[in-house]
Amino acid sequence: MVCGFLGCSSAVGNPVISTLPSLLKLNVEKPGAAQWIRSTFEYAAEEISAGRPGSETVLAKLSELLFVEAVRRYAESLPEGQTGWLAGLREPHVARALALLHRDIARRWTADDLGREVGLSRSALADRFLRLLGVPPMQHLANWRMQIATQKLRDTSASIAQVAEIVGYDSEAAFSRAFKKALGTASATWRRSNN
Repeated sequence: MVCGFLGCSSAVGNPVISTLPSLLKLNVEKPGAAQWIRSTFEYAAEEISAGRPGSETVLAKLSELLFVEAVRRYAESLPEGQTGWLAGLREPHVARALALLHRDIARRWTADDLGREVGLSRSALADRFLRLLGVPPMQHLANWRMQIATQKLRDTSASIAQVAEIVGYDSEAAFSRAFKKALGTASATWRRSNN
């Protein structure tokens, strides 16, 4: 048995992390388990015992790869009727909309534009988002923008105006209003207390 821990400084509000159970079990004995998973664990064990230069980086990347596979398998095993971000990935239109929103966060999206891109009316897409994610598409985008903004404010030296532009706001003032509404504090204050 191999156990591991993968930490994340920005887990609060993260749509993937918030829908996962506190423990993910990746069973490599289960039929259909890929041989690469077993060999990856074996390689990781060899890296730990060898202690070669670069082992920490190799182990970090292997951990991320195994985490992605564990999340994939977990999402595939979700029962029908399950809700949450991962359940949304199983619905083709919602999955496509999520991919578009996350790939081009700064685009001036409208519900109509997004619906056209995925081949649904805006109301049909909103209904699917609400049923699966609990929020309409534009609210999901606003939440995701704040998730990315907090990461940029914490982990980079980008100015607040630059962060605003990265996450799709036309002005620093508009971003600051949205940030304060979402997080209850000004972006500059949040940055100082989270660095």
